[in-house]
Amino acid sequence: MDDELKSAIRENVSRALVEDVATGDLTGELIPADKPAAATIITREAMTMAGRPWVEEVCRQVDERIALDWQFNDGDAVATGETLCELKGPARSMLTAERTALNFLQLLSATATVTRRYVDAVAGTSCRILDTRKTIPGLRLAQKYAVRCGGGHNHRVGLYDAILIKENHILSAGGIAAAVESARRLHQGMPVEVEVETLDELREALTAGVERLLLDNFTPDALREAVGVNREQGQPPAELEASGGMALEDVAAIAATGVDYISVGALTKNIRAVDLSMRFR
Repeated sequence: MDDELKSAIRENVSRALVEDVATGDLTGELIPADKPAAATIITREAMTMAGRPWVEEVCRQVDERIALDWQFNDGDAVATGETLCELKGPARSMLTAERTALNFLQLLSATATVTRRYVDAVAGTSCRILDTRKTIPGLRLAQKYAVRCGGGHNHRVGLYDAILIKENHILSAGGIAAAVESARRLHQGMPVEVEVETLDELREALTAGVERLLLDNFTPDALREAVGVNREQGQPPAELEASGGMALEDVAAIAATGVDYISVGALTKNIRAVDLSMRFR
């Protein structure tokens, strides 16, 4: 885990605790401060786990006396009814930490679980599943971590670490060639990706020598044709990324067209939290 992600975890948790606890846990004060307790976190549905470092950081920031004994690691497949973690420590502190810890774990596990379904759907092909920038504000690195736990791959993190020239950039810059030329001049040595919506635009982008093409809302037949054009005209061929409303039931057929990547906003955008529960003993 790199320093950027570690810093993001600390900040994510700090903000979440301020949001939930603020000046103090009024109901938690009903419990004697040093009364010991034990609890388990269980899942009520099958899932791929993600979020363990966030749970650990919640407990650390609330009370370092809370001890966690994990039964699974991030990326593991977990069956319905399994115990994810056992906790021991002061009851008041565990109650204060409960909701924030579960919020992170159920959200990130949901992202990992959905990602795993997409990854499994394209198994046996060379196509890789990518995330997008359609993330919950403030939780981008967290959700991109969860995508990796589910077997997916990360697209660019933000606007600062890769060039993706989209429709509105093309219109504002005066065309594909002009936009690519500006990108080459301003960011020498950085790969350039261009979004195209037609085969004519694909050919224009290939002529400009881009390294990667985002094929937006192409049908499977059009994707197969795009793969052929790319092999014939690319010098060298560009990497191809299919995007636009990628439903789970469709990605196997899309991967079979020969594209290199499928980017799916739903991995991080259309999320239903996994059903988890913390039970005190």
